[in-house]
Amino acid sequence: MAKTSLVFLITILLAFPFWTTSSRAGAAPSKIVISYAILSEREGALFVARDQGFFRKQGLEVDLVYVASAPVALASIAHGDSQINTGSTSGAILGAMAGGLDLAFIAGLVNKLTGTIVTNPDIRRPADLKNKTIGVTSIGGGNWVFTMLALEHWGLEPKRDNISIRVIGNDAVRAQAITTGTIDATQLSTYSYATALKRQGYRVLADLPDLGIPYQGTTVFARRSFVNQYPDVAEKVLTGIVEAIAFIREPANKTAVMRSLAKGLRLAKPEDTAEGYEVIKTLYEQKIYPSTEGVRNTIRLLGASNEKIRGLRAEDLIDDRTVRKLEQKGLFQLPSK
Repeated sequence: MAKTSLVFLITILLAFPFWTTSSRAGAAPSKIVISYAILSEREGALFVARDQGFFRKQGLEVDLVYVASAPVALASIAHGDSQINTGSTSGAILGAMAGGLDLAFIAGLVNKLTGTIVTNPDIRRPADLKNKTIGVTSIGGGNWVFTMLALEHWGLEPKRDNISIRVIGNDAVRAQAITTGTIDATQLSTYSYATALKRQGYRVLADLPDLGIPYQGTTVFARRSFVNQYPDVAEKVLTGIVEAIAFIREPANKTAVMRSLAKGLRLAKPEDTAEGYEVIKTLYEQKIYPSTEGVRNTIRLLGASNEKIRGLRAEDLIDDRTVRKLEQKGLFQLPSK
């Protein structure tokens, strides 16, 4: 993550008053906001939990709010406009933690790389990425981390191999950029976009889950002060998500899940989510513990150029007490419905 970006992010965060138990004292809220900065099938558990009433079952009114980037999501949680966030372990999140924001990873829904690397038809193997341009959302963001870990896995190094990393935009923008020749390859988190490109003759160079790279791919995180003050709210949110995961895994619910995916991803037709639906059934963890190894992998990658991030310890960033409580209650043996 560029130094200027980290300084900018910390400036935003420090401009907002931190959520504290003294300034926000009172009864546990029944209405909360969950924000997320990625539009992909991985957020399907949130969409299903909302649409199937799993949050309401827990006595919560939950608003799901999509924001443009991780820094905006972090500013929202620092200000108290959102209480729970989901996203990949990125430079923005780790930078905020290193800068003093009291965030903690309270659950890990997907603990590996996800999505695909899609390329133009001329790229047939990873080595063909040399001297090419790869598009990303932002430097240090989750999409960039996915890309860099995949390149590392293949023994490629951007500077040595003359691979240009170009900031383009979100999944939709990068998918379009491949078709115009602006970039040669990109990582796409939304499987529906990858499927559409494949139909047009573009190549899926890799399904990232198959690479087996440890990564905290979709994490649920919140301020420690919020979890300390309202542990029941954190438990209710995670309970709703676990029930949604069980619902997604049940084949009889396929139509309902695809409707939720299409609505959440802003796609015209539920059938456009068919491939993404098949994938997410296998992505979610049975026991939604955060991945210490996955967080450590990102710290190692980003810490190479950032001393503050390098000084973080993965174990210190994880608060799995709520997940442990759910396991003690037997929730991870929840039958599909």
